[in-house]
Amino acid sequence: MNEFDPISRLLVKHARDAFRSAADCDAQWRDLNFTDAPDLVRAIADYEAFLKLVTTEGAKLEFLPPNDRVGLDSIYVRDASIVTPRGMVLCEMGKPQRSTEPAAQADAFARLGIPVLGTVRAPGKIEGGDVVWCDERTVAVGRGYRTNDEGIEQFQRILGPDIDLLMVPLPHYRGPSDVFHLMSIISPVADDLAVVYSPLMPVVFRDWLIDGGIELLEVPDEEFDTMGANVLAIAPRKCVMVEGNPITRSRLEKAGATVAEYDGREISLKGGGGPTCLTRPIIRS
Repeated sequence: MNEFDPISRLLVKHARDAFRSAADCDAQWRDLNFTDAPDLVRAIADYEAFLKLVTTEGAKLEFLPPNDRVGLDSIYVRDASIVTPRGMVLCEMGKPQRSTEPAAQADAFARLGIPVLGTVRAPGKIEGGDVVWCDERTVAVGRGYRTNDEGIEQFQRILGPDIDLLMVPLPHYRGPSDVFHLMSIISPVADDLAVVYSPLMPVVFRDWLIDGGIELLEVPDEEFDTMGANVLAIAPRKCVMVEGNPITRSRLEKAGATVAEYDGREISLKGGGGPTCLTRPIIRS
């Protein structure tokens, strides 16, 4: 298990199925803390371009269907479930407006033949964006507003004793209404390289990564809000990121990575979800 081996099976939800209509976008964006209503036509076109980038290594796409029980945020498929070596774990969402998404994903997993290992339940909270697999035996979990102690404890019990769980305390930053996960500040892109935003990273976790032989590629302050730290590895050092982060892109390329960019104004920046958030890798091999 890791976040950088070649993706061979990938769960996504198309913008046309998550956003559904201009009326839905207009009705929901404020309550969901989007910065503005997505432009549906542009979002669909941008998403098509995004899908071409994430399948260049041959990933098989599995699409979540339209579902009137979920809203715009369902495009960010990573958060409602967590992949493990023995199957999926369904989350209990820290954002109340997203509470129906895990059940919707469970229905899709049953249809697709994807096993479910367990479910985190209230009062536990955990979201997939707070979970980073460092290697096949080690998983880091961010403790913040979206993931609480009880959720982490339940997740550890579901994983069993063979997996080491590292709890990473997250800062208050912009408060409980903001979109902030562990993967907001770290994106592993190879076994020895991770893109990070160190100003919001706990010193203990940062030192742990360095001691483990991982080079930290630093995102500059001016590229944090444009999701420079949210980079999807579709294979080791083969990256997909949001346009508008030239310094981070240059640093990745100097580290030997190839980088593809997409226009994230409608599908990423307005809703606070970059390429890792838009994807739930099921199998990396």
